[in-house]
Amino acid sequence: MTVTAAVERVVAELKSDASLAALRRSLEVYYGDQARDAAMDRLYAHFVKPGDLAFDIGSHVGDRIGAFRRQGARVVALEPQPDCARCIQAIYAGDADVTLVQAACGPRPGRLSLHINSANPTVTTASPEFVKAADGAAGWEGQAWDRVIDVPVTTMDALIAQHGEPDFAKIDVEGFETDVLAGLSRPLKALSFEFTTIQRDVARRCIERLAAIGSYGFDVALGESQLLTFERWIEPSAMIEHISGLPHSANSGDVYARLRD
Repeated sequence: MTVTAAVERVVAELKSDASLAALRRSLEVYYGDQARDAAMDRLYAHFVKPGDLAFDIGSHVGDRIGAFRRQGARVVALEPQPDCARCIQAIYAGDADVTLVQAACGPRPGRLSLHINSANPTVTTASPEFVKAADGAAGWEGQAWDRVIDVPVTTMDALIAQHGEPDFAKIDVEGFETDVLAGLSRPLKALSFEFTTIQRDVARRCIERLAAIGSYGFDVALGESQLLTFERWIEPSAMIEHISGLPHSANSGDVYARLRD
């Protein structure tokens, strides 16, 4: 059975599960859109190929797992939210090339407080600063982080020691991206991290961190476009300047970094 067939078989059951009602919108948005899947496949084909290893840090309901698997890559996925992890386990049950780690990723092993947005779990975060930045910001009206849970934390270095060095790592952890990169001590071949216009400083620090550990070129895809803006690898300073100049309405995107030869 292909990954796509497994998704089609299971997602409908998850959508109808009353205990997962808060994730129904995520399942509807992130699964079943063939045009979106095709756009992701075109993008990730630049970074992963059959037999490669991909890390999905902040997997949510696992749509990027599907994209990496369609490229033939093995996947290590991190997701600390119990309901999200339950969805991933159901969708990718029996797939030996998907490893789920129910933990957050951070600068050091241990435990941390995860701020849950029960109505919109996709913006659950380990960053109190992210919650503060969203408070009163245009486009973030009505968002509420209404409970906190304690979750285990691992690091990128620890994941590499256990599973091997990834050919690509996707990091999407709602304002905690700098903390994740603080737990990485070596340059990776390629990776991406999410940014938001309410926390441009997080993007700047991530770029500076990557530039400190390796010679990287950068590109960016805004929103869920899955389209690289420059289609070439620009300097760290140029990417920082580009993100600084984006309108607030751009809201979010993913910065891509590739290690120069």
